[in-house]
Amino acid sequence: MSDISIRGNALQPSTTAGKLKAGGQGAETEFSAILKSKVNEINQLQLDADQAITKVEMGNSGSIHDAVIALEKADLSFRKMIQVRNKILEAYQEVMRMQV
Repeated sequence: MSDISIRGNALQPSTTAGKLKAGGQGAETEFSAILKSKVNEINQLQLDADQAITKVEMGNSGSIHDAVIALEKADLSFRKMIQVRNKILEAYQEVMRMQV
């Protein structure tokens, strides 16, 4: 979910999010590909945090500092993904409420 950077109080999309084409199948495919890749990145951060915690528990050259940093990265990324999901659901519900 590194497509969105926080500067001040505003969320600013990066260039990857700006590459979405207007309308058509290409936009849907690219959006789903971006979404899937970001979910995979967040999953990898979660797995890295789990490995760091396991290293600390087993005493295998893992520092608590590195484990906490990995855990916080995973937590923040997951929270951001949940917020994006909530915004997508809100937009979908708003479209469904529209009168035709």
